[in-house]
Amino acid sequence: MTPLAPHITAFLRQRLPVERAASPHTCDAYAYAFRLLLTFASHQLGVRPSALQLEHLEAPLVLAFLADLQTERGNGARTRNARLTAIKSFMHFVEHRVPGALEQIQRVLAIPIQKTDRRLVDHLTAAECQPLLDAPDPTTRTGIRDRTMLYLCVTAGLRVSELVGLRLGDVTFSARYVDLHVRGKGRRERRLTLWKAVADAVRAWLAVRGEAPVPELFLNARGREMTRAGFAYVLRKHAATARAQCPALRGKRISPHVLRHTCALNVLQATGDIRQVALWLGHESIQTTEDYLRVDVTQRIGVLTSVTPPQLRPGKFRPPDALIASLSA
Repeated sequence: MTPLAPHITAFLRQRLPVERAASPHTCDAYAYAFRLLLTFASHQLGVRPSALQLEHLEAPLVLAFLADLQTERGNGARTRNARLTAIKSFMHFVEHRVPGALEQIQRVLAIPIQKTDRRLVDHLTAAECQPLLDAPDPTTRTGIRDRTMLYLCVTAGLRVSELVGLRLGDVTFSARYVDLHVRGKGRRERRLTLWKAVADAVRAWLAVRGEAPVPELFLNARGREMTRAGFAYVLRKHAATARAQCPALRGKRISPHVLRHTCALNVLQATGDIRQVALWLGHESIQTTEDYLRVDVTQRIGVLTSVTPPQLRPGKFRPPDALIASLSA
């Protein structure tokens, strides 16, 4: 039997952060996936997590874990696939360290990724977005901070990790505009230049931000850096206020990624160029950005105005005489 704990530790502390230079977010996501897996395996096998062996991670156990994610935890196919990716990455790491378990590892690696539906992305219209931006109170320090964060999400299309990761040195002002140095997903960096109105909102927050022991741009109520959970709370609070003012929002889900989708569609409608959207959002592949083409109404209107459909032969339907029809029946 092969103890599992040393290999998990080496994978999370050496393989990911050192050898593969994975981002802290990736390391955290993988660690959380294994916390769920080992907790599930411990309950199933009646063994303490620290006493689990590599041989316990057979394909049937992994399949049962993935099914439990969807049935008991209510996770979707995308979350299930993310957890499976973490497990497979670990198995690739172990196959060179424990050659005797190669057959078991290959059975786990053979578990297929579950297909997912490609649904239309949720977004807000201009009329729906305005009540959300108006929800924070601009006469208070917290309201100025919240309004600036929401404004950056809608205009810059930032992910939550990108928003809370902004530092004071990442913000520079150029004449009437503001430049943001964004550290995106997969260590991809980009620079965005935003409008005067956005620059004014950022200046308003900097004027009341005050001194803090952390370099992050946005602070929480304790003067520390804003977290993803903290921004999620801020968004939920102001979304509830916006729904009370705008009935159209009451049936809509408002999440940080919905604000990102809203920005993407605004850029697409303004430029008509999907490559500009990919650069604005920091997408690695333009295939990810193509989802917005299925939502943008202006793209379909452009097709209607530029393409002439084939014509049908004219004619009118005349029902048969009632007497003849009854005789035919």
